[in-house]
Amino acid sequence: MPPLRQPDGRFANPVNPVIPGFHPDPSVCRVGGDYYLACSSFEYFPGVPLFHSRDLVHWTQVGNALDRPDQLRLPASMPSSGGIYAPTLRHHDGRFWLIVTNCSEGGGNLIVTATDPAGPWSDPIWAPGVPGIDPDLVWDEDGTCWCTVAGVSQVRLDPSTGQTYGTPHRLWSGGPGAKAPEAPHLYRIGDYWYLLIAEGGTERGHGVSIARGRTPAGPFEPCPANPILTHRGTDHPVQNTGHADLVQGPDGSWWMVLLGVRPGGGTPGWHVLGRETFLAPVTWVDDWPVVGEVALELPELPWPLSPTPVEEHRDDFEQAELRPSWISLRDRPAEHCTTKERPGWLTLRARGGSLDEPDVVFTGRRQQHLSCRARTLVDAAEGSGGLAVRLDERHHYAIEVSGTRVRVVARVGSLRTVVAEQSVPAGPVVLAVTTTEPPSPHGPCTGPDVVSLGFEQPDGTFTELATLDGRYLSTEVAGGFTGRVIGMYAMAGTAHFDWFDYEPLDG
Repeated sequence: MPPLRQPDGRFANPVNPVIPGFHPDPSVCRVGGDYYLACSSFEYFPGVPLFHSRDLVHWTQVGNALDRPDQLRLPASMPSSGGIYAPTLRHHDGRFWLIVTNCSEGGGNLIVTATDPAGPWSDPIWAPGVPGIDPDLVWDEDGTCWCTVAGVSQVRLDPSTGQTYGTPHRLWSGGPGAKAPEAPHLYRIGDYWYLLIAEGGTERGHGVSIARGRTPAGPFEPCPANPILTHRGTDHPVQNTGHADLVQGPDGSWWMVLLGVRPGGGTPGWHVLGRETFLAPVTWVDDWPVVGEVALELPELPWPLSPTPVEEHRDDFEQAELRPSWISLRDRPAEHCTTKERPGWLTLRARGGSLDEPDVVFTGRRQQHLSCRARTLVDAAEGSGGLAVRLDERHHYAIEVSGTRVRVVARVGSLRTVVAEQSVPAGPVVLAVTTTEPPSPHGPCTGPDVVSLGFEQPDGTFTELATLDGRYLSTEVAGGFTGRVIGMYAMAGTAHFDWFDYEPLDG
């Protein structure tokens, strides 16, 4: 959203999350006055979205690190929430280094490099000697590179070749008995090496802990105030806080980027946008970091804000290549997804038969607002296709057109049903999906939102065909690590889409 100005001309306090929607596992680095941030992407192609900022608050996506088939292979057999996990982005010796795990069959830990985060990024350098997930890179004073992974263990690594030296050794795994010690990041700050990790699992028990030592290999002394950040057992509107990374602001102060979720509705609370990227202030007491509040409204920052141009809500598909924010399932072959076949249109050619299939041709964007409206004009004269709100193959709502029939389809777990159906005049039709707060009164069983699906008549009149409970498109119901993606798909033949419009409705 564009920044708001105060009456005196100053910008109003910025808000959290700083990168809303399905943007988990943030890793950030600073190069001079510029900041760059990478996130996980799981089953979507292209992989690892990359963002740029000048103020840690306003972020613009500049590309994706894994945007070529030879960099990223995600087979149709790979389940949703597989694929690309938890990158670490660092700048060293004049280059950007990104290490990440491909959790699909035949995958492993890989490294790509670039001189510009907007790309191009190199072909992958595989590191078969690096075990597990959530790899981190750090260089010590003599240039030795250390890779630390979930667990938490560490191995010496040559990132230019992927060669490891010696066997991984255990460092420190957080609090006694803590679940899922992961997301390690090592830093040299002052007299100490700090090992920052997540623990407790990426659900409501998530937290951040830290230890320090005199060398990057330890031994490490845990902070007596661990976990230094957690919202477990609280009524804070931001939950599941963890998987953090530290960075210095423009004035030298310290800050933390982290993931969190915004549950809605009654009990137990459902989050639908996925894990989002938040920002929190950090101070230092006795050489230990103290994390401030993960507030929905950030405090006034001690440096000037640098607002960036807001991406147009409407895409008319007039460019030869799709914007970097568009993502597809597992791959994006040109013969199935292109803007070049019919100028000014996105053409999708079907492969899988429906959204229930892992190889369905689907191209969408992350839902980034709790209330929003998405619309598209589809010409399905050569096939059938539609507009969907997707969490995975087993959890999605869609409105689709075939011939002169429009219907709403809901898939929840093993149940799939046509909710509503209606005839429409022959020719292109505007399909629409809206997510809004559920109607009052609210109770303990109220869902987080409602999803309305319909179409527009030739005179512009909107016809709503169905309104469905949004909780069934939430992580608490579906499981997994992703969030909602709203987009277009083809289920038979060829479907052409003239434009796509995404409009926030929550301010």
